Amino acid sequence: MTDIFGILKGKPEDSDFEKKGVIVQGITGAYGSLHSKNMIAYGTNVVAGVTPGKGGQKFEDSVPIYNSMQEAVDATGAKISIIFVPAKFFLSAAKDALNAGIKLLVAIPEHVPIRDTMEALALANEKGAVIIGPNTPGIMIPELIKIGIMPAMPFKAGKIAVLSKSGTLLYEISDALTNAGFGQSITIGIGGDPVNGTRLIDAFEMVKDTDLDGMVVVGEIGGDSEEMLAQRIIDSGFNKPTVAYIAGRAAPKEKRMGHAGAIVMGTYGSAESKVSMFNKANIPVAKRPAEVPVLLAGKMEKSD
Repeated sequence: MTDIFGILKGKPEDSDFEKKGVIVQGITGAYGSLHSKNMIAYGTNVVAGVTPGKGGQKFEDSVPIYNSMQEAVDATGAKISIIFVPAKFFLSAAKDALNAGIKLLVAIPEHVPIRDTMEALALANEKGAVIIGPNTPGIMIPELIKIGIMPAMPFKAGKIAVLSKSGTLLYEISDALTNAGFGQSITIGIGGDPVNGTRLIDAFEMVKDTDLDGMVVVGEIGGDSEEMLAQRIIDSGFNKPTVAYIAGRAAPKEKRMGHAGAIVMGTYGSAESKVSMFNKANIPVAKRPAEVPVLLAGKMEKSD
């Protein structure tokens, strides 16, 4: 498993320790421009942008723009990229990034064709890279680096990992955690598409051996990624206090709710199945987002 913390934070001997460079693909578009400004304001070290045909220009009079990812990587040595291009251009942008040596690719666009996602994933696996998304709000280490579209306000540095399928619930639950005194070591929005570059189980593998006090999993109906994660937690012996929340409990069967992957077919992907597996893993499931920090506090008291 690629060391995502190593990519994000670097090593103490690195000259850019805790200031890892990020390249923005689609930096001149309305969406990419807005969120690039927000990332820079947060302290993220945006070192370059890429927009074919606009090489030689500068974003905000300071960030150089290149025509290709290879040019941007050659000039900056960056290993992180975030994609803001429309879904139909995602595969081309992902290939450009991965072939240039990017090791962490954050894919914001939604409605990416499944075949395109799978092709990008195959290339990422071949290159030893990680894709977060598509249809992700991004990834962040609070008070250090923000790579995505999440607002800064809900998050605070701490030792709780938050893994989420939902963007808005990631913000809401992180805000509830922060207000209860639980800061976050990392928050990962894996995205709500049927196929994700990083599944819940993959995100767990990335964080389980880091310096954690606990973990929060924000799942939703559809698929079996929550059940797979619960089984992996059981098998791995992971014993840090963990709490879950499942969105869509009241959703009607065989109706897609919000995310493309949030659909229950028969009993497959049902909230009941997910809650049952989390209970088997000794992970309480909150009935509403505000209950998450309460359950987490209870789990932490029992572990002391």
